[in-house]
Amino acid sequence: MSFSDLGLMPELLRAVSEKGYDTPTPIQSQAIPAVLAGRDVLAGAQTGTGKTAGFVLPILQRLSAETAGGSAPRALVLTPTRELAAQVAESARDYGKYVRLRTYQVFGGVSLNPQISALRSGCDILVATPGRLLDLAQQRALDLSKIQVLVLDEADRMLDMGFIPDIRRIIKLLPSRRQNLLFSATYSNDIRGLAEKLLRDPLSIQVAPRNAPIELVEQRAYRVPQEHKRHLLVHLIQENHWPQVLIFTRTKHGANRLTQQLEGAGIRAAAIHGNKSQAARVKALDMFKRGEITALVATEVAARGLDIKELPQVVNYELPNVPEDYVHRIGRTGRAGAAGEAVSLVSADENGLLRDIERVLKCSVPMLPTPEFKILPTVATASTRDGHGGGQGHRPQHGGSSGNRAGERRGSYRTPAHGANRGGGQQRDRSR
Repeated sequence: MSFSDLGLMPELLRAVSEKGYDTPTPIQSQAIPAVLAGRDVLAGAQTGTGKTAGFVLPILQRLSAETAGGSAPRALVLTPTRELAAQVAESARDYGKYVRLRTYQVFGGVSLNPQISALRSGCDILVATPGRLLDLAQQRALDLSKIQVLVLDEADRMLDMGFIPDIRRIIKLLPSRRQNLLFSATYSNDIRGLAEKLLRDPLSIQVAPRNAPIELVEQRAYRVPQEHKRHLLVHLIQENHWPQVLIFTRTKHGANRLTQQLEGAGIRAAAIHGNKSQAARVKALDMFKRGEITALVATEVAARGLDIKELPQVVNYELPNVPEDYVHRIGRTGRAGAAGEAVSLVSADENGLLRDIERVLKCSVPMLPTPEFKILPTVATASTRDGHGGGQGHRPQHGGSSGNRAGERRGSYRTPAHGANRGGGQQRDRSR
């Protein structure tokens, strides 16, 4: 099958061809005809499978076939994060370069007034995070009465981040007669419940097994005490000569601290999370894509929607509290047919989290012997607690000065045999 078999107009086919695509992905081949036919759609597809084009292309065609009436948007795409909003808007502009439609995005972290001014000029497709959209609506800077198509992208993340009350408020501002599209990387019971309330006689599409990671991702894990994780991470990056690695932490503070520690070990790194300004987030991502930094340290929420082509390595510095988030994380690699590798560093108190992940995956994550690695000198950070030192019961076998004058010690560790104890929660990143 080719894109021309899906009933797309020549202008869209030209844009698709110029982006180098000739064969639609499974989600695209099923979703595009359904959306063109006016059906509500509930689509479950792993990240990196082309979900965005699956709804952007038919929306562009539908709006192009109708005469625009005024400056109010006619299609609304809601995303959980700023990065995903920017990515979707960029895709809409790329695919719509030969049709006369206007796309604009609004999200928090930047000034409200320029967005108000831009909306006055009008747009056809509006991509937004829920919080900022409500801010604009409350200031009467936005007319949602002409919306014909509503898209919830990364709907599972919307649920996790607590956006559902905001979404319900937004839906009340929309016309009751509209087309609804719900796209999600995972296909949970909660998503089905949301779909039952939102969608009318939807076509259900699922192109991958429920919560299954992309098959091209090679998974492996190492057992290591929490206080030694950064030392092992530095060893893996340097010994394997990783050119580019996306590293996940649970908290924003942890992301900042690890970034400083990596920089102290001579690894170029940057952090990306909800407390960073939008300009700082965009700069860090651009530097990472250009290869100017090796490690991008991110919280789960901030990394959603990041489109990084041919990302070779993902590291779970800390396992997620929600097992489905593991699927999202490792889905950042192994995209578009490229092989990828996902490495997890598992401390004793994360054994339960690992078991939860393996239950969702319905398979075990291979646990490899932990290699010997150097204990690095303490790096001064903004935190008064560095987490450095040999944990009791896991003292490294080493020679040389106990005062660590050489700046390093070499140690190897036995697999901990402690029970699991859940701890630490991901801070919410509500992109208002």
